[in-house]
Amino acid sequence: MNTLAKPLSLDRRPRVLVVGGGFGGLHAAKSLAHLPVDVTLLDRRNHHTFQPLLYQVALAVLSPADIAQPIRTIFRNQKNVEVLMDEVVAIDTAGHAVETASGARLGYDYLVLATGATHSYFGHDDWAAQAPGLKTVEDATEIRRRVLLAFELAERHMQEHGWHPPLNFVVIGAGPTGVELAGAISDIAQLYMRHDFRHIDPAKARVLLLDGGDRVLAAYPADLSAKAEDALAKLGVEVHTHTHVTGIGPTWVEASAAGLAVRFEAAVTLWAAGIQASPLGKLLGAPLDRRGCVLVDDQLNPPALPEVFILGDLAHFEQDGLQVPGVAQPAMQMGDCVGRIIAADLADEPRPAFRHFDKGDMATIGRMAAVAKVEWPFKAHMSGLPAWLTWLTVHIFFLIGFRSRVSVFAAWVWTYFTFTRGARLITGDQTLPGWDQHVKAGEEQERSQ
Repeated sequence: MNTLAKPLSLDRRPRVLVVGGGFGGLHAAKSLAHLPVDVTLLDRRNHHTFQPLLYQVALAVLSPADIAQPIRTIFRNQKNVEVLMDEVVAIDTAGHAVETASGARLGYDYLVLATGATHSYFGHDDWAAQAPGLKTVEDATEIRRRVLLAFELAERHMQEHGWHPPLNFVVIGAGPTGVELAGAISDIAQLYMRHDFRHIDPAKARVLLLDGGDRVLAAYPADLSAKAEDALAKLGVEVHTHTHVTGIGPTWVEASAAGLAVRFEAAVTLWAAGIQASPLGKLLGAPLDRRGCVLVDDQLNPPALPEVFILGDLAHFEQDGLQVPGVAQPAMQMGDCVGRIIAADLADEPRPAFRHFDKGDMATIGRMAAVAKVEWPFKAHMSGLPAWLTWLTVHIFFLIGFRSRVSVFAAWVWTYFTFTRGARLITGDQTLPGWDQHVKAGEEQERSQ
């Protein structure tokens, strides 16, 4: 049973420093609302992002404001919470303090680290410029910019020259994010843009989904994986499993499949193949796994640091011999558990152990289709429209803020009944990386035919 490395001060309220405004951090701070503690929530951004719907921002179903909420607004009625917009750059576990990018030094009695994860390119960080991933609102708007710009540039080139380079969209990684991105790109090309262009046919765009494993959604049961692949095929998505990416360039993706080298031409390449934990875990000096996650016990503490809690993607917690996945549901439960543990400490009672309660997983595959593994309140494998309706209900319920729920539901109703998408805006740079090379390659192909 863990005990604090030092007794809590009796002449002041304990200070809890929560780093990270994601699902784990928010739930940790909320779980402390009725305890005699002072909470500082620190994040380098001023908003919480509902990450499960980021792909809908990336593919123009929703706007960023629909899935993001200012952290200060979330805690405006919780008087024991203060919010700081800053970034931790050093942790002094012996002195119970952190240093921030602004130069401040913040002390704590309890430290909660919930800074999530970032993209992993498996040692090829140079691929990031060619194949952006999807973790933040900025990532989502960049993906939206690239996808929509590809169609606009193709339309202009067709009007000027009578042909356009192939509109191939390559998504690397067939986990939930990759499957959702591939399905949404196919939807937007075949359904929502079909009457918007005069010179090109968006429906002729190709969407290719590459993965090194033997099936899509490998973490899901085999029957749901097969149904997901069938749904992708109906959308026209070309699924390439057993395909290991070996190189990414401005207009192409190279891979190895069945021992052979293959090359895919790409107008836009997107990355959904791997993640690594936030680098903040390395500052603790605690044991890490190969992805940089901090190894924690059943009170979510690293070895010999009972006043430090690690949550969500940053935590490597094993239950029944398996690592609990770094997704929203476990992160929220970990945050709630932190509140129970601190309450136990304040009452001088034994700390409760964390145990993840798996309610299931779900992923969408285009318009009104999804797969869902339901574990609670009943056990079931669902697919198609019933799974999609379940997905819709769950995500509306967990969105933070009444306005967000109403605006997202209204956007979905408008989108799915009118076949229009109101957030199809191109902002920022009006050039597409590699487009000039893509045009030259297309010219060579045109001349050879």
